[in-house]
Amino acid sequence: MYTPVKPYFYGQNRIMSASYLLGIDLGGTKIEAALLDAKTNQVKIRERVATEGHLGYDHILNNIAQLAHSVCRPYEFTPQHIGIATPGTLDPLTQTMKNCNTTALNGRHMKADLEKILGYEVRLANDANCFAIAEAQMGIVKEKMPEAQVVFGVIMGTGVGGGVVVNGRVIGGRHGIGGEWGHNFLDESGGPCYCGKTGCVETVISGPALERFYAKISGSEKKLKDIVSEYREGNAPFAQQTMERLYEQFGRAIAVVINIVDPDVIVIGGGVGNIDEIYTEGVERVKKYIFNPRVEVLFLKPSLGDSAGVFGAALL
Repeated sequence: MYTPVKPYFYGQNRIMSASYLLGIDLGGTKIEAALLDAKTNQVKIRERVATEGHLGYDHILNNIAQLAHSVCRPYEFTPQHIGIATPGTLDPLTQTMKNCNTTALNGRHMKADLEKILGYEVRLANDANCFAIAEAQMGIVKEKMPEAQVVFGVIMGTGVGGGVVVNGRVIGGRHGIGGEWGHNFLDESGGPCYCGKTGCVETVISGPALERFYAKISGSEKKLKDIVSEYREGNAPFAQQTMERLYEQFGRAIAVVINIVDPDVIVIGGGVGNIDEIYTEGVERVKKYIFNPRVEVLFLKPSLGDSAGVFGAALL
């Protein structure tokens, strides 16, 4: 069983909850907490612990609670709420977690259970949503286009996901799946997806999907970074085909988002997003599929690194 941890109270010395923002990023291998200054978004303290998901749901919740209190203690701060980036989604109807790759969370009342342990409000959002809001309010969008009203944050790595931010607010949606372009249908050749569908975006242009495609056409296995290097060196037809698949299918997939949401900025995170040619060859292919004669969306690399999730959680 999880162990309730009482919030800290300090009498007259207690810091009011408006002073700081508390966020936690729950990942498959680590849990990170950050305390931000509420006025400046300056990071006051950050800590990480191992998730240890193999020890079960209650253990994960205990780790979250202990970490939250650990970062608050030096500032004698008692929150009224906390933001948590999760590897899945809170179903608005059932109030249980779904689509989590940390499977111990699925079907559990994580929000309610954490509120019982912590003694204050818990605000949950998918990690891609947290990535999007962090880059919009603290990261590259604030730097390059601070006037942007609509931002789409893309995760392209082991999986594919996304988040929509409009006027500084995450759009979660009726089902809690706002921005989940990674599970739109893209191409049958992607094959089965873990979600139960076939040909999802994730099965076509995620890192593992591109590696599988290369292995299928070449008969040999290589990591994506080696495929990219081979492509850049030239005279490597299998690497060329793999990268052409990435450019073409990225253009087709992201054009759907642009046609529906028409964002000012698209920020691309994840390992696949580090490939420079995405921003040239990939964006060039978008022109074939959007309902506009030109592409004016600004495509940007993120600036917050792997801490975007915890910063976005705090901003919830």
